[in-house]
Amino acid sequence: MLRHWLSAGLWAGALLLPVHAEEPSVEAGLRISNIGGCHDCHTQGFAESGGKLDPAVALKGSTVGFMGPWGTTYPSNLRRTVEPMSEDAFVDFAGKLETRPPMPWFNLHHMTDMELRSLYRYIKSLGEPGEPAPDYVVPGEMPKTPYIVFAPPQMPG
Repeated sequence: MLRHWLSAGLWAGALLLPVHAEEPSVEAGLRISNIGGCHDCHTQGFAESGGKLDPAVALKGSTVGFMGPWGTTYPSNLRRTVEPMSEDAFVDFAGKLETRPPMPWFNLHHMTDMELRSLYRYIKSLGEPGEPAPDYVVPGEMPKTPYIVFAPPQMPG
């Protein structure tokens, strides 16, 4: 086996080539935003279109709320979120974020710095931030926009 590797030049190359971690990039950020589900909620019309991404509205938030025992939350406009932040500030922000349902904020805590930096670069590359998403509506008050009801028959203890 070793002779085969040596004759193919694979063994020597494996010893000489350093291993490089992927560098942060806009392209990696697009991939992360797709596999991380960011567009599912933060890009209006994404889920309804079967995952077709319109860059003009990508990650600008949504006017469709999520109503549950916590009140009504809206997917925020991530372009506006990152607009005033440096890349380092975003990595810190995402690593500490805790927010209301149904946002799976804890998933961000599992992303590597490279993934978060790529996500930041992708969001920044999208351009003009647009309008903010509607404000949070406290429990018991009715939202003025369309909303999806998350009403579990019983809440976990």
